[in-house]
Amino acid sequence: MKLREKFTPMCFLSALGAGGLSVSFFMYLMFLVPHEGVPMATFDFIMPKLLEGTWLSIVIALSLVFILVFAYFHFKLLIWNTKQFNLFKKTDKYKELVNSNAEITLMTMPLTYAMTINVCFVLGAVFVPNLWSIVEYMFPFALLGFTVAGYFGLKIFMNYFSRLLIKGDFDFTKNNNLSQMISIFAFAMIAVGFAAPGAMSHNITINAIGIFAAIFFASVSVLLLIIKLTMGFKNMFEHGISVEASPSLWIILPILTLLGITAIRVTFGLHHGFEATLAKSSLFTLTATIVSLQVIFGLLGYKVMKQLGYFEKYVNGADKSPVSFALICPGVAFFVFGMFFINFGLTFNTVIVKYSLAYFLLMLPFIYIQIKTIIYFFKLKTKFEF
Repeated sequence: MKLREKFTPMCFLSALGAGGLSVSFFMYLMFLVPHEGVPMATFDFIMPKLLEGTWLSIVIALSLVFILVFAYFHFKLLIWNTKQFNLFKKTDKYKELVNSNAEITLMTMPLTYAMTINVCFVLGAVFVPNLWSIVEYMFPFALLGFTVAGYFGLKIFMNYFSRLLIKGDFDFTKNNNLSQMISIFAFAMIAVGFAAPGAMSHNITINAIGIFAAIFFASVSVLLLIIKLTMGFKNMFEHGISVEASPSLWIILPILTLLGITAIRVTFGLHHGFEATLAKSSLFTLTATIVSLQVIFGLLGYKVMKQLGYFEKYVNGADKSPVSFALICPGVAFFVFGMFFINFGLTFNTVIVKYSLAYFLLMLPFIYIQIKTIIYFFKLKTKFEF
């Protein structure tokens, strides 16, 4: 299927959502499989537990299957979108796009490719034996990959932002949503990617480069978040939010998740690389603050979309909108950070005991959101015939 003029870079959100769902199932392995002395669950810890034949073996087996399934959809949709974009670049619609507010949607590409690096890292960790023994040799390549994503992200954004500052042709009447925050989402994704080697490497140079780059892109994200959140809400209060763009109210959820995980990784990186004191209580306050904000924006977005009839029209109805795939990332993000909140915010501070009844009960609402997100993904995928 060739879309050409009908293509929009927002279609990349389909590949992004699939990649996010793949990574989300790694959270079960990350937090339920014991991995003493290593910061993440790897093949060498996962396989022995898989073969034990306990309840955890079932969870591991299901997680591995879904990691593979959604990784397959991620790469399939990534290739399809890249081909479609190359055709789209040859059309007049592309020239219109790069001279309008919609130019910012090009940021979905570095955003999605940054997710690809994360998916590859997860696949390597869970399916390649003894990977951790050579992980220090892999971190420079991870830094290089995120540097490329960061370069293209900055290039696209600088072209867009400098054009607006020089020409002053930003159309505020079409800014009655939070779609402009896709650039913040992209920079936050790059920041969390850099934070991984910053947190896990035992080479002080890699450690420092990762932490600096994570802080750099996180700082850009926070600065733009303040600007664009203010502008977006001002225009929504003046003109009301458009029905098709209403899922953009949820874009703050993945941004908060990525910035939160970046902060956690930087904290751990400074602890073992720079001998900084690790304050466990700060992890509780940080994770609790982010989950609180996600709940507020989640409820607000749901109420607005429900009243506008968005779900009936664009999810369950016949109408199609690539922006619908923006529903996937918030669901993934809420589940992922929920696991961080339970494990780093509560369990790490001995508020609850790991594997206790309270521990699993607290996971239930986040698992429910994950399941609903999977259902929406397949509904949308079927509708678009990807």
